[in-house]
Amino acid sequence: MKEVSKTPTSVAVIGGGSWATAIIRILSENEVKIRWWLRNRKDAQHIRKFHSNPRYLSGVVLHPKRVKPFTRLPEAVKGSEVIILAVPAAFITEALAELKPEDFVGKTVVSAIKGMIPGENLLVTDWLEKNYGVSQDQFCVIAGPCHAEEVALEKQSYLTIASPDIQRATAFADLMNCRFVSTHPLTDLYGVEYCAVMKNIIALACGICHGIGYGDNFQAVLVSNAMQEIKRFLDVIYPYYRDLMGSAYLGDLLVTSYSQFSRNRTFGSMIGRGYSVKSAQMEMNMVAEGYYAVKSIYEINRQFEVNMPIMNAVYAILYERSSPTVEIEILKNLLR
Repeated sequence: MKEVSKTPTSVAVIGGGSWATAIIRILSENEVKIRWWLRNRKDAQHIRKFHSNPRYLSGVVLHPKRVKPFTRLPEAVKGSEVIILAVPAAFITEALAELKPEDFVGKTVVSAIKGMIPGENLLVTDWLEKNYGVSQDQFCVIAGPCHAEEVALEKQSYLTIASPDIQRATAFADLMNCRFVSTHPLTDLYGVEYCAVMKNIIALACGICHGIGYGDNFQAVLVSNAMQEIKRFLDVIYPYYRDLMGSAYLGDLLVTSYSQFSRNRTFGSMIGRGYSVKSAQMEMNMVAEGYYAVKSIYEINRQFEVNMPIMNAVYAILYERSSPTVEIEILKNLLR
């Protein structure tokens, strides 16, 4: 196995949203040169001048000497040792259009994306391997209960870094470890990635139930059943010895299902209150990954036929325009 540097010094971050901003805030606590690609030229100019993101987490002050914004992606990636992807999964094809397979050679490629590629039903890592030839051992995935808004407030948070190459995972975990974020490495790349996708769907379900008027008692049962549903799916699609009680699995599920900062829960709550999908998306002006993910998981599960009533209910509500009240009424009789 090729030795991985323990102290990468140059990191390219792709994406201009709240999670990308939070990741940059974490990295800037350490001695790292951050090459930040943003699509919007005015945003990049604002960051150069005022050292803050004008659109997301604007209260976060960015280190002027460690953070350098770019509007041309090949320039941002060039010379970096690590590439971090922090754009919505639905937009990754467009975002990476300027890059070529050789741009990824010899680099650690980190997915901070908790979604699947719509239409192709692929995890981000699988899509990158297919389209850019990135090998499995190059990948890391950022997981765990860590909302960007709490990072901005420097609230104590925990992240798991998953990679089949434990040395690579450890090196990147060290890079993300700081005074308010604790990190640890893990080798269950695909389990962590699938769980990160599926917890967003469960958060949608929780939001829908909240919007309809169900209370905390019901939501607790819903989440505990969802964890069993996730386990059944993972055991079939990617068998691996894993402790789903860990923070990268259960912890991430809990914070996404319950937190006020969860955009998937917020989106679901709007659907439960009677919003259409389009009107909820327009009002939020942010991407709820679970909306795209539930279609991918539903279509994948046509092959495996795992018992997944919560996933099926969310799919029916969002894609078959079934009544949220009717679907949850049916679902509640299937929960234990």
